Amino acid sequence: MHIASSTYTAPLEEVDRHRAAHLEWIAGHIEAGRVLAAGRRTPPTGGVILLADMEPAKAAALFDDDPYVLAGVATYDIVASFTPLARAPGLEGLS
Repeated sequence: MHIASSTYTAPLEEVDRHRAAHLEWIAGHIEAGRVLAAGRRTPPTGGVILLADMEPAKAAALFDDDPYVLAGVATYDIVASFTPLARAPGLEGLS
């Protein structure tokens, strides 16, 4: 599993112009099982995406076609690769 953190590199108004396409991009990766959870940080300076287990290079390459990246309004940092050993009730299938 990986955690990706985005940082907006443009004003929020410009980021939001690409938000609908970005949310579609996330939905496609959720449907494919590559993204487990995603959300905007508070305050809205970027976001956090929890990725399923995959090769680190494959995780990094996912963001190449993110509408935010293509528009130049956000950058990503893959924060960690880890295996969850403890889980809250309801998250037993998380791996």
